[in-house]
Amino acid sequence: MENSTTNRSHQNITIYTEANPNPNSMKFMLSFMLLQGGESYDFPSIEEASVSPLAKELFGFEEVERVFYMSNFITITKKEGSTDWMEIIPKFKEFLTQYFEAEKPIFEDVSETIVETADSEAVKKIKGVLDEYIAPAVETDGGAIKFHSFDEETGVVKVLLQGACSGCPSSTFTLKMSIENLLKKMVPQVTEVVAEGV
Repeated sequence: MENSTTNRSHQNITIYTEANPNPNSMKFMLSFMLLQGGESYDFPSIEEASVSPLAKELFGFEEVERVFYMSNFITITKKEGSTDWMEIIPKFKEFLTQYFEAEKPIFEDVSETIVETADSEAVKKIKGVLDEYIAPAVETDGGAIKFHSFDEETGVVKVLLQGACSGCPSSTFTLKMSIENLLKKMVPQVTEVVAEGV
């Protein structure tokens, strides 16, 4: 993983928040790009945050349940029933500002081995629809949707919902009414869309 934040050096860091459909999540918008090229990272637990010193420190706050990074924002999901956002937003803004001003690393310097597999025509179409039509809307709400798998025999597409979308009360409705309908229309082989690991 590369630390994609070299462009944040020596500038005033501005952070503002945006609410999203998940009442337990808050999107912290940054005045610089955190990640390039549509990358995203989802940390549903402190154990899975071992590659990111920033995520590990965020999990040090008792309210934090999940951390998600993408482009120029961080989505923090707080534990159900914990302190109201209005009371805790200032401390997260202060923490993030100080963290980035100190130019601390976002990721440990680890190399990943990625094994590429050839996609079928149906999978290429599904990924294209997800990337072009669905991902931008999901990103606006502080989350991401990733292709997981496609069963050629049953026509079932599995997707990963990340960030604010994971655990959001309206995500199941959106998945069925919007995403599934669009994929069925544009890729006739698709019979159903389900979320993996939600």
